[in-house]
Amino acid sequence: MDHDEFTGRVEAVKARLYRAAYLYLGSEADALEAVDEAVYQALRGLKKLRQPEFFETWITRILINECHRELRRRKRLTGEEALPDMAGPDEYDHLPLKEAVRRLPEELRQVVVLRFFAGYTQAETAGALEIPQGTVATRQRKALSLLRLELGEGENV
Repeated sequence: MDHDEFTGRVEAVKARLYRAAYLYLGSEADALEAVDEAVYQALRGLKKLRQPEFFETWITRILINECHRELRRRKRLTGEEALPDMAGPDEYDHLPLKEAVRRLPEELRQVVVLRFFAGYTQAETAGALEIPQGTVATRQRKALSLLRLELGEGENV
């Protein structure tokens, strides 16, 4: 893959990358920085990409690693787990849903963010998280079940 093709493919997925980073980090500035860093790291490691057809999954994995790095940095600075605020200018900003997703365990929250808010398929999510597709399906079912329970309880109160 040459640099022109790389640039074209990055432009094609940049909006999805930003959306995923924003949902992970909850900050526009941090999301933009994470996407920029992921693109830079991908360009540096372009020779390591053996199968160009998996470019989007590969660069998404790099982005997820960057987001985790930023979340670990926040934790070191504050001394506590710094969950993203997760506020956004879309349907995700509905407060009960936002809070319910925020309280999910990290492995379940990753699947929900990628599948439902960043628009990745189950196969793309599996590739990005480097887990089997069956595991994505299981985590998705578990996360949705927990969200239904939590959001359903709020309606009965």
